[in-house]
Amino acid sequence: MDTAFTVIGGGLAGCEAAWQLARRGLPVRLFEMRPLATTPAHSTDRLAEVVCSNSFGADRGRERPSAGGILKDELALGGSLILECAEACRVPAGGALAVDRERFSALVTERIAARPEIQLVRREITSLPEGPAILATGPLTSAPLADALAAALGRGYVAFFDAAAPIVTRDSIDMERAYVAGRWGGSGDYINCPMTREEYLAFHDALVHAERALPHDFERGMYFEGCIPVEALAERGTDTLRFGPLRPVGLEDPRPGRGGRAWAVVQLRQDDAAGTLFNLVGFQTGLKWGEQRRVFSMIPGLERAEFVRFGVMHRNTSVCAPAVLDPWLRPAPTGRRDLFLAGQITGVEGYMESTAMGLAAGLHAACLATGRPLPSWPDETVVGSLMRYLRTADPERFQPMNANLGILPPLEGRIRDKKLRAAACRDRALAAAEGFWRAQGVPAP
Repeated sequence: MDTAFTVIGGGLAGCEAAWQLARRGLPVRLFEMRPLATTPAHSTDRLAEVVCSNSFGADRGRERPSAGGILKDELALGGSLILECAEACRVPAGGALAVDRERFSALVTERIAARPEIQLVRREITSLPEGPAILATGPLTSAPLADALAAALGRGYVAFFDAAAPIVTRDSIDMERAYVAGRWGGSGDYINCPMTREEYLAFHDALVHAERALPHDFERGMYFEGCIPVEALAERGTDTLRFGPLRPVGLEDPRPGRGGRAWAVVQLRQDDAAGTLFNLVGFQTGLKWGEQRRVFSMIPGLERAEFVRFGVMHRNTSVCAPAVLDPWLRPAPTGRRDLFLAGQITGVEGYMESTAMGLAAGLHAACLATGRPLPSWPDETVVGSLMRYLRTADPERFQPMNANLGILPPLEGRIRDKKLRAAACRDRALAAAEGFWRAQGVPAP
């Protein structure tokens, strides 16, 4: 192939797609608009900047199998750059894979720059490109390009909100009021701020009445359930947070004389390798910054917290996949056989899910460029199940989907034990994934 493949977007999916093309010897031009143009959520010009939570979801491993862990195993079999870099930049997070976001984006940028097949171009693309291309501009697609995509797809275009959680310094947390522990006695990777009933009710009241930084240029109220702002969640009822991100179950204060279960518990997770920064778990928010300082400082232990980043709300862009995408992530209404979508814009939710769609789009594009048949992903795999969901979901009720065992095909026979059922799903998925990658000429590690 003489013509370089165009990849638009230097996020997780775009970098993964470019990497998959490059490792097959194909030339790539990777376009990233930052720093010439930026978004409300980004703060650097690095590739693969992580702007929301620093957690990439459940870690790999046989002891606690999960859909997120299985997905990572599948990505490892496919030679994922993003997974490899994430594992090299991990920070303690119990059973999750969390990263030092600065080290992670720096490493991805370094690895991409080192590939001779990839030319990194700092330029904003405002229209659908001609020639073979992958559109991986993510949830923060710039307005001109989003408009061009909307014009090409018609009714298959949707927009919704997303929000990021605030980050505080470790030294500013009052550890006389907070404690370190994992849920159900797990590894102590979280700082926990327990609340009494009275403290919780006062906090809840302040939260639901706090002033918000409402968006001005697009529809209101379209939150994705997997990343709903904490203030919107609180509006659903007084106890909603207590049965959600502030649930106290499994969190017993280990300090002498302070046993027993709190009424609610706010958890903070390490955000950098040095352990100096912690983010408020489940506290993605669209409150005004001054209101965030006022309301979140009501949390026991955070009265004098130093906020190094406040939460932000931003626009997320995705297509209605079952209405517009073909089985290989190509937007059918455009009539283009050489244009692929990748990442969250396809209708998946989550870092690793976006990475998986970047990997898939890169593989599909490579097959097209080399004359190989476009592959059929096994339904038994998490990647295959995500791809199937994008094809078969009800277009009228479509919402972005993340990895979960519920989208996998049923197992043969009934397994009541959840852990055993998850383990069986993992074994079946990895067997199918290994066969898939062998067929693509990628040997199992």
